[in-house]
Amino acid sequence: QVHLVESGGDSVQAGGSLGLSCAVSGYTYSSYCMGWFRQASGKEREWVAIIDSERTTRYQISVKGRFTVSYDNAANRLDLQMNSLEPEDSGVYYCVADRGTPTAFGVSCSGSTTGYSNWGSGTQVIVSS
Repeated sequence: QVHLVESGGDSVQAGGSLGLSCAVSGYTYSSYCMGWFRQASGKEREWVAIIDSERTTRYQISVKGRFTVSYDNAANRLDLQMNSLEPEDSGVYYCVADRGTPTAFGVSCSGSTTGYSNWGSGTQVIVSS
C-alpha cells in the first residue's frame, strides 16, 4: 500500500516561490512514475510535473522553466520547487505515484489522472496578485 502525504502549501504573492514536499512510503516499484497534479477551483485536475525512476522529468508547458520536480531516494521524498508563481498556479496540489512502464526509450509515464492509482490528499496553494 503506497502512502503519500503532501506538505508545504501556503499563500504567496505573485512572483514568489514555494516548495512542496510529499512523503512517500510503501512502494516497491523498481520502475516508477511520481509527480504532481493540481486542481484549480472549477477546473479539471491537470498534471504539472512528473519524474520517473530514471530521473527523467516532464513538465506541463505552463510551468516549464519555473517549476522543478525531484525525488530524494534517501529521504523517500518527492519535492516540487515552484518559482515565479502566478495567480494561475493557485489550486490544490496532489502528489501521485504508480508503476512506470519500461520501454526501449525509457520509462513511460501517464499524464492522465487515470494513470495513477496512488494519490495524496492534497495541499492548497494560493497565489495572489
